[in-house]
Amino acid sequence: MSGSSEIGCIIDQLKRAFEGNAWHGPALFEILEDVDAPTAARRPIPDAHTIWELTLHVAGWDSVVVRRLRGKEATLEGEENFPVITDTSASAWQKAVQLLRHNHEELLNELSTMPDSRLSERVPGKEYDIYFMLQGAVQHALYHAGQMALLKKT
Repeated sequence: MSGSSEIGCIIDQLKRAFEGNAWHGPALFEILEDVDAPTAARRPIPDAHTIWELTLHVAGWDSVVVRRLRGKEATLEGEENFPVITDTSASAWQKAVQLLRHNHEELLNELSTMPDSRLSERVPGKEYDIYFMLQGAVQHALYHAGQMALLKKT
């Protein structure tokens, strides 16, 4: 585990959810490892999101969490929340995965210097604290990783 602090525990959980060595099974990046652009863009369930859309959605919300930790009010709505995919090329897919990796790293970097004392601070513009938001970020990643794993099998 990444230290004995509460922030260290949250960092550890984020790393397990995204990078691997999770108790439940494959982490988000492990699920995406062998997903190609056609698979990511495929919509096997009508009116459900694609792996690609979910990847950008998780990336977007990790960015929101970072902005909130930096004291800004932030949210995603409409196409910011679930972007419409128009370029389904292999390079565009790799760019989407890289964005997710970048935003994940940015969140980990932001947390690496954050003291536990900030966990009880209220999130800008919200009725909940930073601790609740960070636990939610872990849950959010795992929720969508499960969806991606199922979509990958269909």
